[in-house]
Amino acid sequence: MLKINSKAPSFIIPSTKNNKYSLKDSLGKYVVLYFYPKDDTPGCTIETNDFNKLLPKFNKLNCEVYGVSKDSLKSHDKFRDKYKIKFDLLSDEEIKVLKKYKVWGKKKFMGREFMGIIRTTYLIDKKGKILNVWYNVKVKDHAKEVLKTLENIEKK
Repeated sequence: MLKINSKAPSFIIPSTKNNKYSLKDSLGKYVVLYFYPKDDTPGCTIETNDFNKLLPKFNKLNCEVYGVSKDSLKSHDKFRDKYKIKFDLLSDEEIKVLKKYKVWGKKKFMGREFMGIIRTTYLIDKKGKILNVWYNVKVKDHAKEVLKTLENIEKK
């Protein structure tokens, strides 16, 4: 996990809307980058739908939301269309960004170990610094918690 107040690693990866997304495109805005294991699975769908429902509130705070997984753009497009997701999903099939953000690691499920995405969310400030990190996220009410954190930062 990367440290709070450190510079968020820059990257350029495929995006559902603009072919490519670069973190630099969001300078001057807050950014929520949430890393999730797989499109259209129960936990990931709940998390994505929750961010989608709260998107207008994030936008009012000058914040963009991006979901990142190693799924292909084709998979992301199906997922986005099925649930009417209004923000971009980013595809890291080469696992480069996942490694930069330290969210690719050993996981255990039903007695077996494998490499995968550790559900993590980063809140990044307008200058590209990490404001907060949620590691090993539990999806229930997670999007609300991220929004509340951003609202408290904005009040300062």
